Amino acid sequence: MAIPKTITSKLPGKPSYSTGKGSMYQGNSLEYLHAMPDNSVDLVVTSPPFALVRKKDYGNQSAQEYVTWFVKFAVEVHRVLKDKGSFVIDIGGSWKKGSPVRSTYHYQLLIELTRPGLFELAQDFFWYSPSKLPSPAEWVTVRKIRCKDAINPIWWLSKTPYPKASNERISMEYSQAMRDLLKNGYKAKKRPSGHDISTKFANDRGGAIPPNLLVVSHTSSNDYYQRRCREVGIPVHPARFPPDIPHFFIAMLTDPGDVVVDIFGGSNVTGWVCEHFGRNWLTFDLEADYVRGSRFRFETECPPPTLEFIGPSEATQFRPIKVKEGPEKLTTGRTRQKKAAKKVTTNKQSKRAKRTKSKE
Repeated sequence: MAIPKTITSKLPGKPSYSTGKGSMYQGNSLEYLHAMPDNSVDLVVTSPPFALVRKKDYGNQSAQEYVTWFVKFAVEVHRVLKDKGSFVIDIGGSWKKGSPVRSTYHYQLLIELTRPGLFELAQDFFWYSPSKLPSPAEWVTVRKIRCKDAINPIWWLSKTPYPKASNERISMEYSQAMRDLLKNGYKAKKRPSGHDISTKFANDRGGAIPPNLLVVSHTSSNDYYQRRCREVGIPVHPARFPPDIPHFFIAMLTDPGDVVVDIFGGSNVTGWVCEHFGRNWLTFDLEADYVRGSRFRFETECPPPTLEFIGPSEATQFRPIKVKEGPEKLTTGRTRQKKAAKKVTTNKQSKRAKRTKSKE
C-alpha cells in the first residue's frame, strides 16, 4: 500500500523520488503542509534545525526567532494529524552567546505548543548519546567549568490525552536480574519506598517496558549513505539522527500501513526506516543537495537500518528492541494470565511425555 492520492493530489510540486511506500519532496514543508487534507496523517516525527548560537549549513534559526518560526509549522501539523495521531520532535538545546548559561528556547517552545487548543504533552523523552564530543569547547574543555552536553530532549505531543500507542511493541529484553527473578520466584512485599509489589510482578510478560531515556551512540562516519555522497560530491547532511530514534516512535505509535511524515527530512532517515518497517511515508526538505543525497538510502545496495538502542546505561548489557509488527488487539491482564497458565500446563505435559518416553 502506498500513500493515498487524497493526501498527495494537491501538493505543490512533484516528488524528487518515490518508492513503493513513499515520496520525498524538495521544497518548503510549510507550503506542502498547507496543501494536505485535514486528519490525514498518523504520525509526524522530525528533527528540525536547532536554534544554535553558531549558524550551521542546514539553516537553523536564532533562539530568539525560533519559537515564532516553529509554531507556524506546528499549527499545520495539528490540522493534518488524525485525532489519535502524534507529533514527535527531537530538539537540541542551546547556549547563550558568549556565556556559560543555557538558553531555554526549547522549553519556551514546548509551552507554546501545549497552550489550550494545540497539543498535549503525552510524554517527554531524552536521547543520550555517549559518543557526543565535549561541547561547548570554551566552557567544557578549555575553562572546564561545565559538563559535556550529551542529551537531546524529545517532545511527544498529541492532539488528545489518548493518542494511539502501545509500549508492548517496543518491549526490551529482560535484564539478567529479571530473568533470575522470573526463574527463582519473588516474595510479594511492600518496599521501603511504600510501593506494594504484588505477585503479578513475577509474571513473564515477554519483555521489559522501556524507559523514556534512549541511549543511542551516533558514531557512524562511513556508512553507505556517506560513502555515496562523497563519491558524487554531494554534501553529507551534518545533523542526521540515528535510525533508532524515529524507529522507536514509529513502532510505538503507528500500525503497518499508517502514514508517517517528516517535515524536516534532511537525509531522509525517517523515510528509510518507514520503508523497511512497513509504514507509508512523506518527507520534505528545503535543501536540494540533501534531497539528492538521501536517495542513496533507497538504492538496492544500501543495507537496511541497524538499531542499537540499549536502554538505560547498563553499558555491559545490550538489550535490543523487539518490535511486534501489529496491528494487534491488546490483551487484558486476565487474558495474559490465562495464556501464561496454558503455557505452563503445556510445558508440564511436554516434560511428562519426555519422562514416559525415556522409561520406555
